[in-house]
Amino acid sequence: MDIRFRNESFTDKLFTIVNAIFITVLFVSVLYPIIYIVSASFSDSQAVVSGEVWLWPVRPSLEGYTAVLDYKMVWTGFKNSLIYTVAGTAVNVLMTVLAAYPLSRKDFYGKNMFMFLFMFTTMFTGGLIPNYLLVRELHMLDTVWSMIIPTALTVWNVIIARTYFQMSIPDELLEAAQLDGCNDFQFVWKIVIRLSGPILAVITLYYAAANWNQYFNAMIYLKSQHMYPLQLVLKDILVKNDVDVAMLSGDPMDAARREALKTLLKYSLIVISTVPLLVVYPFVQKYLVKGVMIGSLKG
Repeated sequence: MDIRFRNESFTDKLFTIVNAIFITVLFVSVLYPIIYIVSASFSDSQAVVSGEVWLWPVRPSLEGYTAVLDYKMVWTGFKNSLIYTVAGTAVNVLMTVLAAYPLSRKDFYGKNMFMFLFMFTTMFTGGLIPNYLLVRELHMLDTVWSMIIPTALTVWNVIIARTYFQMSIPDELLEAAQLDGCNDFQFVWKIVIRLSGPILAVITLYYAAANWNQYFNAMIYLKSQHMYPLQLVLKDILVKNDVDVAMLSGDPMDAARREALKTLLKYSLIVISTVPLLVVYPFVQKYLVKGVMIGSLKG
């Protein structure tokens, strides 16, 4: 037992024990649904429907993943989500840097007014109907742009990036660059961007996760199924139970097995839709804490 724990008072020991129990219960409550979904996705469809799956896969099978690969809407949704995520994240990061860097400069006239306007939008918005009318008047309905432009900038990320620039880019560096004939755009591209790896990794991860998981805007602005992102395909399957059984498999099967396969498809698709973010996260995790901590300091 830890010596520090033995030297603590009874109240401190009680608090430590209760806190450990609470964190353990919270951890299990979060972890178990994930384990169940993964186990169900690797189980036999009849075992999933009959409720036999509890913790480990029952009669392990890749039937669910085979069904996902055979379901054409999944491939269409995956392709669309990839396009929306890559293009949207690129626009997001560009807009964030272009907004955050000027606001971090002490010599930027009127920055407090612009900062107030940014903050105002976090508290007051036009609402869903005005946003829809605006997108419609801009002729962006049922286009890729309806998934990118309305969410091109997040004020919270602008604030984090601005604070990071204030804390990490000294004024002397700008003065030295200007003496060498470097203008503002060259300074941002050649110096600021290269010195801001941690915060750029953080906001890229935030934007990429938001773009990948986005379905509400797609539900409002997109009408054609061939434009649906993967998350909207997943929503139709999970909430509306809308699955075209003709796309599941070319092999003949009875109605009961098709219904069981539709249920299994949900779990397999949840796992597949989560994998891309799990693959990307380890590469930016080392920057996450550093970028957030520096960017959250008051400038």
